Amino acid sequence: MIQKLRGSKQEGFTLIELMIVIAIIGILAAIAIPNFLAYRQRGYNSSANADIKNAYTAAQAYFSDFPTAEVDETKIVDAGFKKTENVTIEVSGDQGELSIVTYHGSGNKKYSTNSTGEISEEDYQP
Repeated sequence: MIQKLRGSKQEGFTLIELMIVIAIIGILAAIAIPNFLAYRQRGYNSSANADIKNAYTAAQAYFSDFPTAEVDETKIVDAGFKKTENVTIEVSGDQGELSIVTYHGSGNKKYSTNSTGEISEEDYQP
């Protein structure tokens, strides 16, 4: 009986080989998951940054039609602005004192601009 077991060719992986494969998969996952989360966060921040640029352009379009009027979110939507999902935008002021602030609910940056169109970025924790 012992000869029969030794003589047969059993194929497969040993326990050590399986444990090494599982350890390698764990190491790769430990490297990949934080990178993936960082990519998502940068994507959220980019959408808020794009929205502030588009909101500024829509505000300028609104001011070309109504140069002395004050602007808010509904007025820039009427001027063609379309907000990205989960991005919060705050718009106020007139052509000389414009203030726009955007941030994504899952991002970590807040963007703001004024009547000159210069965009500033600051850290933000939701």
